[in-house]
Amino acid sequence: MKGIISVIGKDNIGIIADICSFLAKNEINILEISQHIIGGYFNMTMIVDISKVDNRFSQVIEDIEEVGKKIGLQIKFQRADIFDSMHRI
Repeated sequence: MKGIISVIGKDNIGIIADICSFLAKNEINILEISQHIIGGYFNMTMIVDISKVDNRFSQVIEDIEEVGKKIGLQIKFQRADIFDSMHRI
């Protein structure tokens, strides 16, 4: 099962390290990653494997949003199937 993580906020040192540390601790593997810095603002999208956290996914969502708050970023995390359904035309 896959998940989509979106990160946006003012650029700062250590953003990717903080998020990747959280993912590693929660056994979430990064499958694809894209990040850009435009005008001092950081934007990153990740596709991740969430098969090892399926039964506690809602808690992981809350926890990663809290990581974002601590480092001044907005982080959204959702299942890829939900993401795909929401963005169909």
